[in-house]
Amino acid sequence: MKTLGPNFPATAKITGSGHLEIGGVDCDSLAKNFGTPLYVMDQETLIAHAREYSSAFKTEYPNTLVLYATKALAVRAILALLEKEGLGFDLSSSGEVLTAKKAGANLSKTVLHGNNKLPHELEMAVRERVGWIVVDHLQELEAIHALARKFSRRVPILLRVNPGIEAHTHSFIQTGQVDSKFGLPQVDLERAGKILKTLPNIDFQGIHAHIGSQILDLEGFSALVNRTIEFMEFFKGSFGLRSRVINLGGGLGIPYLSKEKSPSISTYVKRLAKALKKRLRGRLLGIQLQVEPGRSIVGTAGVSLYRVGVVKRVPGFRTYVSVDGGMADNPRPILYDAKYHAVLANRMNDRGKNKLTVVGRYCESGDYLLKDVILPDPDVGDLLVVPGTGAYTYSMASNYNRVPRPAMVMVSKGKARLIVKRETDEDLQRLDLG
Repeated sequence: MKTLGPNFPATAKITGSGHLEIGGVDCDSLAKNFGTPLYVMDQETLIAHAREYSSAFKTEYPNTLVLYATKALAVRAILALLEKEGLGFDLSSSGEVLTAKKAGANLSKTVLHGNNKLPHELEMAVRERVGWIVVDHLQELEAIHALARKFSRRVPILLRVNPGIEAHTHSFIQTGQVDSKFGLPQVDLERAGKILKTLPNIDFQGIHAHIGSQILDLEGFSALVNRTIEFMEFFKGSFGLRSRVINLGGGLGIPYLSKEKSPSISTYVKRLAKALKKRLRGRLLGIQLQVEPGRSIVGTAGVSLYRVGVVKRVPGFRTYVSVDGGMADNPRPILYDAKYHAVLANRMNDRGKNKLTVVGRYCESGDYLLKDVILPDPDVGDLLVVPGTGAYTYSMASNYNRVPRPAMVMVSKGKARLIVKRETDEDLQRLDLG
């Protein structure tokens, strides 16, 4: 059996019958047993990515806490698996905190993010003893201090500072440039230090900085290390606030196309650790490094399955291939003009000849999944598979046109397990009071 490209799960193969197999399970049987659209997550790939992070940091910088960014995909089965691998979690809402808790996570190994955390989310974080609250603006400090006094404890925080570094990625997923909704502007650092000195129930533990997502050029991470340590030195020198943690966010990209290359997890870890050790030079030993990978753990572990419904040829223009999903289960193409690869899972040995446009079922002209993709001429009923969809698909899915969200299965060693039920029309009516 032939192994596929880097945008597919590690277990993806072509069987002797010309079908796509993932985790030892034929995609055709997955579609028949669980329906389409269907998200499929490969357990072996998930575990391999988590272990590559853990192993690389154990060698390069042992005092590291790897925090999986749950915004990429927050379902209990995934978090439970990563918890067993020793990862902590980067959380962005009360819903993500609760999901992590129900998955059995140790909340002392979590951070809570958000540029506008709601009052009940801050209270939940303090009550549940979330490891660190990442403070995104100065207004939060008084609110956290009041909660800390209410619960009679000191609350650990990291101060998120905008590093002023523009990463080479889509503008919508850049977070480190000066003009960003995320992080304290550097002009506010003096004020932040003065405020922190007046709040005894807040335990300042370090700096958080992040430059963006889907980053393929590692140079920005070296710059991020240097800038973040400058912030740490400022707070120590000016206010005696010693940092014990440096959180450099996530952002490592993945290959979405079959010929696309991305840095390996190990290469990223080596670059980050080398820059950190070079910059510290023994002066700030004992600093815990935190990183927040999301996409690089779950992205290529997942694929999406669709059934071809309509093939519409417009002579002189293009051929439209309509599937039973689209922008509601994968909004990235319409949001970021994201590019994907696709195959026909039931015809893997057929050669593609023509450029086709794969569109969804939704009432929106911009509802497409792939433009100018090379595929064999599809027939109604063929099974289309889009790899690289483990991150930011289910987590960003909607019920546009009142369509229920797809199910999700985990595959491993020839077996498939349903981990998220398919929504029904009745599910969508449950909260509608009429």
